[in-house]
Amino acid sequence: MSEAAPAGTPSRYRVGVIMVLMAGVCLSLSGIIVRNLETTDGWQIIFYRSVFFLVTVFTWIAVRYRGRILPPFAAIGRNGLIIAVCLGMGSICYLFGVLFTTVANVVFIISAAPFFTALAGWMLLGERISLTTWTAMSAALLGVGLMVLDGLATGRLLGNLFAFGVVVSYVSMLIALRRSVHLDMVPAIFLAGVVSAAISALFLESFAISGEDLPLLALLGSVQFAGGFILITLGSRYVPAAQVALLSLTETVLAPIWVWVGVHEVPSYLTLGGGLVVLVAVLYQSVEGVRAERAPA
Repeated sequence: MSEAAPAGTPSRYRVGVIMVLMAGVCLSLSGIIVRNLETTDGWQIIFYRSVFFLVTVFTWIAVRYRGRILPPFAAIGRNGLIIAVCLGMGSICYLFGVLFTTVANVVFIISAAPFFTALAGWMLLGERISLTTWTAMSAALLGVGLMVLDGLATGRLLGNLFAFGVVVSYVSMLIALRRSVHLDMVPAIFLAGVVSAAISALFLESFAISGEDLPLLALLGSVQFAGGFILITLGSRYVPAAQVALLSLTETVLAPIWVWVGVHEVPSYLTLGGGLVVLVAVLYQSVEGVRAERAPA
């Protein structure tokens, strides 16, 4: 059974794959940036990340539409609101998942997102999944399992539930994006920043941060968060939902590498080996996906 043809021309499909891969690179910077922050207040991090995220995305929209701000927001419709709520809540769920269980548990649970996305895409969008994609997803899940094997823990139910909340939010966001491939949904992710900023502001004990943290938080909000999700939003217009979830696992591969290089947190051999498996799976899907798209019907 063949996979549903991605929207747009073959060249657009290839551009979409590159966008999603680069989104994973942007998102993978979170760990190294957070490791260098002086503040350990999660609500402060979310708030200021959201503020710089909003500035970046608003600037993108203003330039893209030459100052005509309202029409693109008016066009997002119900799916846009779903995207806003899912991304906004998902970013908060991720923080509390890490606070209430191990990072390994969170990463492993989130790595199941491609499977849930494939199922939802098939049931709700009719996007059939090829054997190539199923194989790549299975290999990637095995690789993530190896990466976090040392840190997997049982129990800590609340943190695990938050991690599943991230999966539900991400899958729902991707399905809503794929339902709106004819629309620009970047304004919807701007509203997601409004959601996360408003919620975090309610729980802030202080707005004061150090001068050293300010540029790091700007980098976290603009490049890591805004860059990552602008690229996912644009790339998902041309790439099936399951492939978006799979290709963005480049985040999982690169995150421990940046921390290793930047703050000398040496990963275990299992982490390196598992990361290699995930990387091979992602590259395999990328190459085979482009090859299948080039092949005559």
